Amino acid sequence: MAQSKVTSAEVARLAGVSQSAVSRVFTPGASASPKTVEKVKAAAQQLGYRPNVLARAMVSGKSRIIGLVVAYLENQFYPVALELLSNALQSRGYHILIFTAPNSIDGIDSVMQDLMDYQVDGIVAASVSMSSDLAARAKQAGIPVVLFNRGQDGEGLSNVTSANRDGAERATDFLIAGGHDRIAHIAGWQGSSTGRDRQAGFEAALRKHGMAPHAIVDGHYSRDVASAATRELLGQSNRPDALFVGNDHMAFAVMDTLRELGLTPGRDISVVGYDDVPMAAWGSYNLTTWRQPVNRMVDATVDTLLDQIEAGAHMPRSLEIPGELILRGSARIPEGWTS
Repeated sequence: MAQSKVTSAEVARLAGVSQSAVSRVFTPGASASPKTVEKVKAAAQQLGYRPNVLARAMVSGKSRIIGLVVAYLENQFYPVALELLSNALQSRGYHILIFTAPNSIDGIDSVMQDLMDYQVDGIVAASVSMSSDLAARAKQAGIPVVLFNRGQDGEGLSNVTSANRDGAERATDFLIAGGHDRIAHIAGWQGSSTGRDRQAGFEAALRKHGMAPHAIVDGHYSRDVASAATRELLGQSNRPDALFVGNDHMAFAVMDTLRELGLTPGRDISVVGYDDVPMAAWGSYNLTTWRQPVNRMVDATVDTLLDQIEAGAHMPRSLEIPGELILRGSARIPEGWTS
């Protein structure tokens, strides 16, 4: 026979307090004296009581659950970012519900609608965009949305990114200062703001120095596409002498392919990535890359979202956070260079 669930009334009787006191003890941010907390938690442990979070959410209208949507878990940047987001939100008394989504508006809208049905208090969309219709429905439902590592114009949504154009421009300046004059770019997906902004920064740096791109290929943030692009570029008679790659995930594929072709990154051809994921520092890659300031991006995302949830902030914010070039062995370092 199944054992019936312990109720808050039973905990209150055993602890010698009111039922509302039990509720306060298990409600994040609510006030209860240390003595009450001690008595209630001891009684709850003795009885095996766990608060019904969903039932409390139905009463209070607040679930203290944040939905996280991500499309690129194979990209090493996102497991790091999701762990930091999860830790930061949990430290503020929230829990997370993670959904993965195909990188298409229809697929993402379907996932977002599912999250809204779960009565989440807010949504962080990592490297995904949403339709104007869904953005309007989220606003109508009072569910704030913050885009992480993705910008989106015209929908009234807050977004937090690194300073993608500036970072790409300065990374390309570094390659030019190293004496490279045939610089190709394996770009991020041009359907994304990050891919477009990094390509724009690459082109701006070349124009500034009176140069033109040796080649630009949309790598779609895909290892396979980046590898195929590398083979094609290196198979040309006038092959590039440097590659700026739109993220580290693709840059690792580029470096693996170069080695298969008998070339050594940093000696035969320079490679610079973008992100500075932990693998970039591994000895097998030793990748020079532009570091996305993920800790500061996460802090800004959480602050922006919780300002909307807890303080009722309504004005959307668009934040770009500057990064820095991390010098390693995959690219020629110009003499006297300081980043």
